[in-house]
Amino acid sequence: MRNLTLLTDLYQFTMMNGYAETGMADREAVFDVFFRPAAYLDFAVAAGLEQAVDYINNLHFDKDDVAYLRSLGCFGEKFFERIENFRFTGDVYAVREGEMVFPYEPLVTVKAPLFEAQLIETALLNMINHQTLIATKAMKMANETKGGIAEFGLRRAQGPDAGIYGARASMIGGCVSTSNVLAGKMFGVKVSGTHAHSWVMSFPDELTAFRKYAELYPDACLLLVDTYDTLGSGVPNAIKVFDELKAKGYKPLGIRLDSGDLAYLSKQARRMLDEAGHSDAKIFASGDIDENIIASLNAQGAKIDVWGIGTKLITASPNPALGGVYKLAAIQDEKGNWTPKMKISDTPEKITNPGFKTFYRIYDSDGKAAADLIALRGEKFDESKPLTIFHPIETWKRTTFEKYSMREIPVKVFEGGRQVYEIPSLEETVAFAARSKGEFWEEYKRLTNPHIYKVDLSDGLYDLRKSLMFDERRTNPRK
Repeated sequence: MRNLTLLTDLYQFTMMNGYAETGMADREAVFDVFFRPAAYLDFAVAAGLEQAVDYINNLHFDKDDVAYLRSLGCFGEKFFERIENFRFTGDVYAVREGEMVFPYEPLVTVKAPLFEAQLIETALLNMINHQTLIATKAMKMANETKGGIAEFGLRRAQGPDAGIYGARASMIGGCVSTSNVLAGKMFGVKVSGTHAHSWVMSFPDELTAFRKYAELYPDACLLLVDTYDTLGSGVPNAIKVFDELKAKGYKPLGIRLDSGDLAYLSKQARRMLDEAGHSDAKIFASGDIDENIIASLNAQGAKIDVWGIGTKLITASPNPALGGVYKLAAIQDEKGNWTPKMKISDTPEKITNPGFKTFYRIYDSDGKAAADLIALRGEKFDESKPLTIFHPIETWKRTTFEKYSMREIPVKVFEGGRQVYEIPSLEETVAFAARSKGEFWEEYKRLTNPHIYKVDLSDGLYDLRKSLMFDERRTNPRK
C-alpha cells in the first residue's frame, strides 16, 4: 500500500496547524460524508470503503514527508510534534460497499480528535466520491441490460488509479468482467477481451485474420466483424470460420459489433447466424454506449447479448463527479461538552444536518425498502408501535407504517483507531450489492422519472435542526 498521507489539500494542514497552536487539536469532532441530489444521482451505490480503510490503516508521516512540510514554511513546532508519530485514533462508521444510498445520508461518519479528523477529509472524499460514482453508473447501465456488461474503460480513464479502482467499482455496480488485467489480478475479477481492428487489418484479408484468430483461440473465438463491411463480409466470414470450428468440435463464442446502427446490424446479424445454424453464438456490442443508448436499443428490439462499455462508464459521463462533501456535525467545547454544528444557507440543499447521526432503512410488510430515516445516535424506535415519518421541508407529507421493520445501515469500521470491521471479498460485495438493489421496487430504479424515495429525519434530528436554525437567525438576523 502506498503512503498516501500527503494526499490532501494544503488547507487541511494549515487548519491542523491552527488547531495545534490554539489548543483545539485534541477536541473530539464528528464529520459526515454525504452527497447532495443531482440530475443523474437520484440514488447511489456506495463504494470505495476498502481503499479508504487501507488509507486510514497506513496513515503516517515518513521522514521525507516531514522534511517536505518543513520546507513549506507554513507550520509551527507543535504541528511537527504531533505528526512525528502520527496514527489515527478515532472511530469511523460507514455504509457497506454495494449498499444503495440516497442524498444527505451519512455514507461515512468520522468521530475523532479534530487534528486527525481534518487530515483525512480530502482523501476520503477522493476515494468515496470516485468509486461511488462509477458503481452508480454501472448499476444504472446494468438495470437496462438483459445481458452482462464487460467494463472496457481503462484507455479512457482519467489516469491509472481511476482505471484500476473504477474497474473494481464497476463490478460492485453490476459489471461481470473487465478488460483491465491489473485490476483482474488485484481484485480477483474476471478479465475479458478479444481483438482489435488492427488484428484484422494486419492480415491480407478479413477471412485470413479470422481463421488465424480461431486457430489460436478455438475455445474462445469472438470475432470483431465491423472492420470493412459488417453484413457484407464481416458476419459471412465469421460464419465460415464458425462452421470450420464446429466441424473440429469447438463452440464459437460469437461476434462483436463496434460501430454503425447497432439495432439494425444486431438484428440482421442474429438472423444470419441463426439461419447458418449458429443460434448459440452471442452478439457482443461496444462503442460509446451508455444506459440511455441501451434502453433505446432494447426498445428497438436489438439482439445484443453482452455489452462492452468503456468511456461513458469509466468517466460516468455526463456526470463528472458525485459531489460528496465532508461537513462538521458536532464538536466538543473546552469543557468536553458536545455542541451540534450545522451549516445554514439560503440554498436549502446546502443546509446540513447537525449532530452525531446514523440512518435506518424501513421495510414494509412485503419486505421491500419503503423509506430511510436519518436519526441521532441514541434515538430509540419501537417496531411494535406505528411509526410516522414526514418530509423534512414539506412537513404535511406524512407516512405512517403499521407493520414494518428497520435496519441500521452504517456499520462501525474503526474503534479507537483499530479496524473492527472485516472488509468482505469483492465477490461477497458484488452479491451484497445485488441483494441491496433487490430490496427496492423497480419504480425507484427506472431510468426516466423514477419514483422519489423517501429520506426523512427523525423527530429528534428534526427538532435539533429547527432549533439551531432559529437560534442562528436570532443571533444573526437578515439585513
